[in-house]
Amino acid sequence: MSESALRLVWVYPDLLSTYGDRGNVLVVERRARQRGLEVARIDVRSDQPIPTSGDIYLLGGGEDRPQRLAGERLRADPGLGRAVENGAIVLGVCAGYQIMGHEFIDDMGQRTPGLGLLDVWSTRGEGARNVGDILAEPDPRLGLPTLTGFENHQGVTHLGQGVSPLARVTVGGGNGTGDGTEGAWRDTVFGTYLHGPILARNPGVADLLIKLALDVSALPPADNTWYEALRAERIAAVQQPAQ
Repeated sequence: MSESALRLVWVYPDLLSTYGDRGNVLVVERRARQRGLEVARIDVRSDQPIPTSGDIYLLGGGEDRPQRLAGERLRADPGLGRAVENGAIVLGVCAGYQIMGHEFIDDMGQRTPGLGLLDVWSTRGEGARNVGDILAEPDPRLGLPTLTGFENHQGVTHLGQGVSPLARVTVGGGNGTGDGTEGAWRDTVFGTYLHGPILARNPGVADLLIKLALDVSALPPADNTWYEALRAERIAAVQQPAQ
Protein backbone atom coordinates (compact mmCIF):
# COMPACT_ATOMS: atom_id res chain seq x y z
CA MET A 1 0.00 0.00 0.00
CA SER A 2 1.36 3.40 -0.97
CA GLU A 3 1.89 5.82 1.90
CA SER A 4 0.10 8.47 -0.18
CA ALA A 5 -3.05 6.36 -0.66
CA LEU A 6 -6.34 7.53 0.85
CA ARG A 7 -7.02 4.97 3.57
CA LEU A 8 -10.71 4.14 3.69
CA VAL A 9 -11.92 1.95 6.59
CA TRP A 10 -15.32 0.20 6.49
CA VAL A 11 -16.11 -0.68 10.11
CA TYR A 12 -17.83 -3.99 10.90
CA PRO A 13 -19.57 -4.82 7.61
CA ASP A 14 -20.68 -8.08 9.25
CA LEU A 15 -22.75 -6.17 11.84
CA LEU A 16 -23.40 -2.65 10.53
CA SER A 17 -24.50 -2.75 6.91
CA THR A 18 -28.29 -2.55 6.61
CA TYR A 19 -30.31 -0.72 3.96
CA GLY A 20 -27.43 -0.77 1.49
CA ASP A 21 -25.07 1.27 3.66
CA ARG A 22 -22.19 -0.67 2.12
CA GLY A 23 -22.80 1.62 -0.83
CA ASN A 24 -21.24 4.47 1.15
CA VAL A 25 -17.79 2.93 1.02
CA LEU A 26 -18.20 2.20 -2.69
CA VAL A 27 -19.15 5.82 -3.42
CA VAL A 28 -16.23 7.32 -1.48
CA GLU A 29 -13.87 4.91 -3.20
CA ARG A 30 -15.23 5.78 -6.65
CA ARG A 31 -15.35 9.53 -6.03
CA ALA A 32 -11.72 9.47 -4.92
CA ARG A 33 -10.56 7.38 -7.89
CA GLN A 34 -12.42 9.72 -10.29
CA ARG A 35 -10.03 12.42 -9.06
CA GLY A 36 -7.00 10.25 -9.74
CA LEU A 37 -6.46 9.39 -6.08
CA GLU A 38 -5.08 6.06 -5.01
CA VAL A 39 -7.37 4.37 -2.47
CA ALA A 40 -6.51 1.69 0.05
CA ARG A 41 -9.78 0.17 1.28
CA ILE A 42 -9.81 -1.82 4.52
CA ASP A 43 -12.90 -3.82 5.52
CA VAL A 44 -12.66 -4.53 9.26
CA ARG A 45 -14.87 -7.32 10.59
CA SER A 46 -16.01 -7.33 14.19
CA ASP A 47 -13.39 -9.92 15.21
CA GLN A 48 -10.55 -7.73 13.89
CA PRO A 49 -8.84 -4.70 15.46
CA ILE A 50 -9.66 -1.23 14.18
CA PRO A 51 -6.58 0.32 12.55
CA THR A 52 -5.62 3.74 13.87
CA SER A 53 -4.00 5.04 10.68
CA GLY A 54 -7.08 5.37 8.46
CA ASP A 55 -8.18 8.63 6.86
CA ILE A 56 -11.94 8.03 6.57
CA TYR A 57 -13.98 5.61 8.71
CA LEU A 58 -17.53 4.60 7.78
CA LEU A 59 -20.08 2.90 10.05
CA GLY A 60 -23.47 1.76 8.74
CA GLY A 61 -26.79 0.85 10.29
CA GLY A 62 -27.77 -2.36 12.01
CA GLU A 63 -30.58 -4.07 13.85
CA ASP A 64 -30.73 -3.79 17.65
CA ARG A 65 -28.71 -6.91 18.53
CA PRO A 66 -25.91 -6.33 15.98
CA GLN A 67 -25.80 -2.73 17.19
CA ARG A 68 -25.26 -3.90 20.78
CA LEU A 69 -22.55 -6.33 19.70
CA ALA A 70 -20.84 -3.66 17.61
CA GLY A 71 -20.95 -1.26 20.53
CA GLU A 72 -19.40 -3.83 22.86
CA ARG A 73 -16.55 -4.56 20.47
CA LEU A 74 -15.86 -0.92 19.69
CA ARG A 75 -15.77 -0.02 23.40
CA ALA A 76 -13.22 -2.77 23.93
CA ASP A 77 -11.10 -1.59 21.00
CA PRO A 78 -9.56 1.89 21.33
CA GLY A 79 -8.67 2.04 17.63
CA LEU A 80 -11.51 4.27 16.41
CA GLY A 81 -11.11 6.76 19.26
CA ARG A 82 -7.38 6.98 18.65
CA ALA A 83 -7.98 7.49 14.93
CA VAL A 84 -10.26 10.45 15.71
CA GLU A 85 -7.57 11.86 18.02
CA ASN A 86 -5.21 11.61 15.04
CA GLY A 87 -7.63 13.68 12.92
CA ALA A 88 -9.47 10.90 11.07
CA ILE A 89 -12.83 11.59 9.42
CA VAL A 90 -15.81 9.49 10.63
CA LEU A 91 -19.34 9.10 9.27
CA GLY A 92 -21.82 6.97 11.25
CA VAL A 93 -25.29 6.12 9.93
CA CYS A 94 -28.30 5.20 12.11
CA ALA A 95 -27.01 2.53 14.52
CA GLY A 96 -23.47 3.71 13.79
CA TYR A 97 -24.55 7.25 14.63
CA GLN A 98 -26.04 6.17 17.96
CA ILE A 99 -22.96 4.15 18.88
CA MET A 100 -20.79 7.24 18.44
CA GLY A 101 -22.77 9.07 21.13
CA HIS A 102 -22.66 8.73 24.90
CA GLU A 103 -25.35 6.03 25.16
CA PHE A 104 -28.16 4.26 23.32
CA ILE A 105 -30.90 1.73 24.09
CA ASP A 106 -29.98 -1.86 23.21
CA ASP A 107 -32.12 -4.81 22.11
CA MET A 108 -32.85 -5.69 25.75
CA GLY A 109 -34.11 -2.21 26.51
CA GLN A 110 -31.03 -1.31 28.52
CA ARG A 111 -29.09 1.94 28.42
CA THR A 112 -25.78 1.05 26.82
CA PRO A 113 -22.62 3.18 26.76
CA GLY A 114 -21.45 4.49 23.41
CA LEU A 115 -18.04 5.76 22.36
CA GLY A 116 -18.53 9.42 23.26
CA LEU A 117 -17.17 10.63 19.92
CA LEU A 118 -20.20 12.91 19.57
CA ASP A 119 -22.00 14.80 22.33
CA VAL A 120 -25.34 13.05 21.73
CA TRP A 121 -27.38 10.38 23.49
CA SER A 122 -30.18 8.24 22.11
CA THR A 123 -33.41 6.97 23.62
CA ARG A 124 -36.30 5.04 22.11
CA GLY A 125 -39.35 6.93 20.91
CA GLU A 126 -42.80 6.15 22.28
CA GLY A 127 -44.70 6.80 19.07
CA ALA A 128 -44.56 5.46 15.53
CA ARG A 129 -41.28 4.76 13.79
CA ASN A 130 -39.80 7.36 11.49
CA VAL A 131 -40.03 5.61 8.15
CA GLY A 132 -39.76 7.02 4.66
CA ASP A 133 -37.98 9.56 2.53
CA ILE A 134 -36.44 12.58 4.19
CA LEU A 135 -35.28 15.97 2.95
CA ALA A 136 -33.09 18.24 5.04
CA GLU A 137 -31.18 21.49 4.64
CA PRO A 138 -27.58 21.02 5.84
CA ASP A 139 -25.63 23.31 8.12
CA PRO A 140 -24.54 26.19 5.82
CA ARG A 141 -20.98 25.89 7.07
CA LEU A 142 -20.68 22.54 5.30
CA GLY A 143 -21.36 23.99 1.85
CA LEU A 144 -23.73 21.18 0.83
CA PRO A 145 -26.97 21.15 -1.18
CA THR A 146 -30.25 19.74 0.16
CA LEU A 147 -29.82 16.27 1.66
CA THR A 148 -32.05 13.44 0.52
CA GLY A 149 -32.28 10.03 2.13
CA PHE A 150 -34.40 7.28 3.63
CA GLU A 151 -34.98 6.79 7.36
CA ASN A 152 -36.27 3.78 9.30
CA HIS A 153 -35.79 4.09 13.04
CA GLN A 154 -37.54 4.63 16.35
CA GLY A 155 -34.53 6.24 17.95
CA VAL A 156 -34.63 9.71 19.44
CA THR A 157 -31.21 11.33 19.48
CA HIS A 158 -30.65 14.34 21.72
CA LEU A 159 -27.87 16.81 20.93
CA GLY A 160 -25.60 18.27 23.59
CA GLN A 161 -23.80 21.58 23.45
CA GLY A 162 -20.68 20.01 21.97
CA VAL A 163 -22.24 19.35 18.54
CA SER A 164 -24.22 21.08 15.82
CA PRO A 165 -27.13 19.58 13.85
CA LEU A 166 -25.99 18.18 10.54
CA ALA A 167 -29.18 19.51 8.94
CA ARG A 168 -32.73 20.76 9.51
CA VAL A 169 -35.50 18.56 8.15
CA THR A 170 -38.17 19.86 5.79
CA VAL A 171 -39.68 16.39 5.31
CA GLY A 172 -39.22 13.49 7.73
CA GLY A 173 -38.40 12.85 11.36
CA GLY A 174 -34.62 13.25 11.58
CA ASN A 175 -33.37 12.98 15.15
CA GLY A 176 -36.93 12.34 16.34
CA THR A 177 -36.85 15.09 18.96
CA GLY A 178 -39.47 17.25 17.27
CA ASP A 179 -37.09 20.20 16.95
CA GLY A 180 -36.40 19.65 13.25
CA THR A 181 -32.79 18.56 13.67
CA GLU A 182 -31.18 15.75 11.68
CA GLY A 183 -27.87 14.20 12.57
CA ALA A 184 -24.97 15.87 14.34
CA TRP A 185 -21.40 16.86 13.64
CA ARG A 186 -18.34 18.31 15.23
CA ASP A 187 -14.95 18.87 13.59
CA THR A 188 -14.31 15.64 11.64
CA VAL A 189 -17.04 13.39 13.11
CA PHE A 190 -20.49 13.16 11.50
CA GLY A 191 -23.63 11.21 12.37
CA THR A 192 -26.94 10.88 10.53
CA TYR A 193 -30.08 8.75 10.26
CA LEU A 194 -30.04 8.98 6.44
CA HIS A 195 -29.83 5.74 4.52
CA GLY A 196 -30.28 5.58 0.78
CA PRO A 197 -27.30 5.11 0.96
CA ILE A 198 -26.63 8.71 1.96
CA LEU A 199 -23.47 9.10 -0.13
CA ALA A 200 -25.11 7.77 -3.31
CA ARG A 201 -27.94 10.26 -2.92
CA ASN A 202 -25.61 13.02 -1.76
CA PRO A 203 -22.20 12.79 -3.45
CA GLY A 204 -21.35 16.20 -2.05
CA VAL A 205 -21.11 14.60 1.39
CA ALA A 206 -18.64 12.02 0.05
CA ASP A 207 -16.61 14.82 -1.50
CA LEU A 208 -16.67 16.70 1.82
CA LEU A 209 -15.21 13.68 3.62
CA ILE A 210 -12.47 13.40 1.00
CA LYS A 211 -11.65 17.12 1.17
CA LEU A 212 -11.38 16.97 4.95
CA ALA A 213 -9.15 13.90 4.75
CA LEU A 214 -6.87 15.61 2.21
CA ASP A 215 -7.10 18.99 3.96
CA VAL A 216 -8.02 20.78 0.74
CA SER A 217 -10.78 23.28 -0.01
CA ALA A 218 -11.79 21.88 -3.41
CA LEU A 219 -11.54 18.77 -5.58
CA PRO A 220 -11.28 18.43 -9.36
CA PRO A 221 -14.71 18.04 -11.01
CA ALA A 222 -16.22 14.59 -11.40
CA ASP A 223 -19.09 13.18 -13.44
CA ASN A 224 -22.30 13.72 -11.43
CA THR A 225 -24.79 12.66 -14.12
CA TRP A 226 -25.98 9.48 -12.41
CA TYR A 227 -26.04 11.02 -8.94
CA GLU A 228 -27.97 14.10 -10.02
CA ALA A 229 -30.55 11.98 -11.83
CA LEU A 230 -31.10 9.95 -8.64
CA ARG A 231 -31.27 13.09 -6.51
CA ALA A 232 -33.77 14.77 -8.81
CA GLU A 233 -35.97 11.67 -8.88
CA ARG A 234 -36.05 11.25 -5.09
CA ILE A 235 -36.51 14.96 -4.30
CA ALA A 236 -39.35 15.24 -6.82
CA ALA A 237 -41.02 12.12 -5.39
CA VAL A 238 -40.97 13.57 -1.88
CA GLN A 239 -42.16 17.02 -2.93
CA GLN A 240 -45.02 15.68 -5.05
CA PRO A 241 -48.37 16.46 -3.38
CA ALA A 242 -50.23 13.47 -1.95
CA GLN A 243 -53.07 12.26 -4.14
